[in-house]
Amino acid sequence: MTIRSRTPTRIDFAGGTTDLAAFASREGGAVINAAINRYAYCTLAPTAEPGVRIVSQDLGQFVEAADIRDLEYDGNLDLLKAAVRQMQLAGGLQISVRCDAPPGSGTGSSASVGVALLGILDYLRAFGQSHERTKLSRFEIADMACELELLELHIVGGKQDQFAAALGGFNYMEFYEEGKVAIEPVAIPDRLRFDLEKHLILCYTGQSRLSGDTNDRMISAYEAGEPVVCEALRTVKRVAQEVYRAFLAADTEWFGELLLEEWEAREKLAPGVVTEMMQEMKQQALGAGAVGAKVCGAGGGGCLLFLAAADQEAQVRRALEEMGGHILDFSFDFSGLRVWESQ
Repeated sequence: MTIRSRTPTRIDFAGGTTDLAAFASREGGAVINAAINRYAYCTLAPTAEPGVRIVSQDLGQFVEAADIRDLEYDGNLDLLKAAVRQMQLAGGLQISVRCDAPPGSGTGSSASVGVALLGILDYLRAFGQSHERTKLSRFEIADMACELELLELHIVGGKQDQFAAALGGFNYMEFYEEGKVAIEPVAIPDRLRFDLEKHLILCYTGQSRLSGDTNDRMISAYEAGEPVVCEALRTVKRVAQEVYRAFLAADTEWFGELLLEEWEAREKLAPGVVTEMMQEMKQQALGAGAVGAKVCGAGGGGCLLFLAAADQEAQVRRALEEMGGHILDFSFDFSGLRVWESQ
């Protein structure tokens, strides 16, 4: 029996970094994001021989061990190892993963891969081995993925990516002390969704980045009480709350203004969050007809999100491509984690 899973990646409109525990436990974080149809895929095939083999098609890397307990964290596919170890399944496992989004793109791709693998392992454990049907909810799988990164791998990261991957759709999220999370799906009118899909442009800069390094610098400055960073994080949180209200009002003009406000606050969080190339792309896009610009994820590279003025998206896309940007076409995903048996 071959089992497959799929999870969306996401674009974050505002609030990223406030979902990190250091800020959320003190002031409460707020994020608004949406899942997109750039998917992470996972395939699992039980084997007759014991042991486990995990292959990343994107990275061209693999790990294997005679026993799940022999998997060691060494920087090579550690999140996938942690997921396999967490589920403690008996028997042999052949696992393959890939993702439509570029690594280090700021779209939550690594979290999406982790959620996809946990979903498939949970399915096998609940229905393929124990027959007790103790399948976890998608919320529980997202929470487990967060715990693995934080407690098992000691990665400094937030929680928005995992919940977006598991749940799908547009979500307004709040984060509190002791890791508590509140999720409110945002009811987006069809006309607004269609307008956003037409006028939003996701552009990969070609510069990959490690979000953990950037997050370390931001949080260290916040914990040290640096006024500029503290105020910028509070602005990022407030903008997330206002983007939520802009969506409810279907006010795209206000949404574009809020994206620019979030950009200005985010570049104050740490040196290198906005690179010279990213700044040049923003100016070129604004000159070509964009009315909003957003750094995706932690910044320092990865993707940029632009909102074009009415019927100006072709000019913005062309301007970004002339600078070497790679446009990632997308539409929104409302399905979240999906697991199925493949014949």
